[in-house]
Amino acid sequence: RVLFRSGRGSGFTLIEVMVALGIVAILALLAIPSFQDQIVREQIRSALPLADIAKKPVAAAWSYVQAFPRDNADAGLPPADRIVNNHIQSVTVQDGAIHITFGNRANGVIQGKVLTLRPAIVQDAPVVPVTWVCGMAEAPGKMTVRGENRTDIKESFLPFDCRSRAASK
Repeated sequence: RVLFRSGRGSGFTLIEVMVALGIVAILALLAIPSFQDQIVREQIRSALPLADIAKKPVAAAWSYVQAFPRDNADAGLPPADRIVNNHIQSVTVQDGAIHITFGNRANGVIQGKVLTLRPAIVQDAPVVPVTWVCGMAEAPGKMTVRGENRTDIKESFLPFDCRSRAASK
């Protein structure tokens, strides 16, 4: 039996295999951060429906009394630490703004970070429905945004609707 051939036969040399493995390893290392960023973005997107619990009473308060609730109790909501899911540790209403704090099983990059949804209104026309401005996004034309933006998540992780126009370009 011959273990090694001295001439050029079919198959690959050890150096060719090592070069191919090196290229595959480099490509994998380049793809891992992108994959992790995608996981974080998906966790943020999955958190947004939980804010719907707070959106309705906040918008209703504006519609009826042209004022926003000061906190969860004013909005008729449970305490902030009771509105949770797999990636959210609390949902807080503060002067109409909704602050979503990430925790529980969220990626470490966003643990303890906040995403804010702020109500945008037409000041002299309460009949116009409240529009929600996510994160760093700007208010729609002729609307005024209310509440403090406490978003402290890196803008590249935010969904496109939550980024400022400058960052989206």
